[in-house]
Amino acid sequence: MDLAWKTIGMEDKPILEKYYAYEQSKCCEFSFCNNYLWAPFYEMRYTIIEDMLVFLAQGRQPSVGVPLAKDGASERNLGKVVSILEEYFVSIQAPFQMHLVTEEKFAQLEAQFPGKYVIEYNRDQADYIYEVEKMISLSGKKLHGKRNHINKFKENNPNWRYEPLSQENVSACVKMAEEWREKNLCDEKGEKHTEFCVTLRALDEYEQLGLKGGVLRIEDRVVAFTLGEELNRETFVVHIEKAMADIQGAYPMINQQFLVHEASQYKYVNREEDMGEEGLRKAKLSYYPVFLQEKGVVRKNEQ
Repeated sequence: MDLAWKTIGMEDKPILEKYYAYEQSKCCEFSFCNNYLWAPFYEMRYTIIEDMLVFLAQGRQPSVGVPLAKDGASERNLGKVVSILEEYFVSIQAPFQMHLVTEEKFAQLEAQFPGKYVIEYNRDQADYIYEVEKMISLSGKKLHGKRNHINKFKENNPNWRYEPLSQENVSACVKMAEEWREKNLCDEKGEKHTEFCVTLRALDEYEQLGLKGGVLRIEDRVVAFTLGEELNRETFVVHIEKAMADIQGAYPMINQQFLVHEASQYKYVNREEDMGEEGLRKAKLSYYPVFLQEKGVVRKNEQ
């Protein structure tokens, strides 16, 4: 079976966003920005089948994203779309695999195809979801250490200031990102290098992508910046956050200030996954997420 897979371009933004708006998912990948920025590194394409949006990642093992609906009528096409995708995998002689499947989405699959599929969740890819109000106030005994870090930052740097990202300061953020790259020894390959490339592209195209950004300065020096957007009506997602590790409190400071200025109206903030990195997992858990948004991989049940 031949399906017309298309590369993701900026011109596709209004098309894809119709599906994200209907789904109202808390998964960080359910945004145009996320897919657009990471598509080149995952060889990602998309197509529309029976009015449902489907992504294809063509890496070492082909995998499709869970089909997304744009309204109630297209949502009812799930069973038909999955059957078409199965035929596609047969045609390319690859085992069927579907990624980014939440518990809710798997229940829909199970209703259509009882017992046909199994799901395996990957803890490394679970998104951390927090309450915005608590991330701003940092109230309570558990977050006492975060408050101390912020107070220490303010004490050590009385000339600090927060700025929204703009054309006036974006070049300074690029300069800081390059400095961050050197200090973190990013190779020409690997996850850190890929992350650096995504960061530069996000800074370059933040306006077209509809991203909000925050910048933390000490006098004239940018010591942290971050980028995010509305994920759904009640959830904001932080896609990128960089801070100079040698500045005590820079990370918790930009985290808090960004939410204060750009996302205080939301109930939740998604701070994405930890990718199994031990230090990052420890840092994310230290903010005590409300829950983890799990995403699994679905395959055929061979038993």
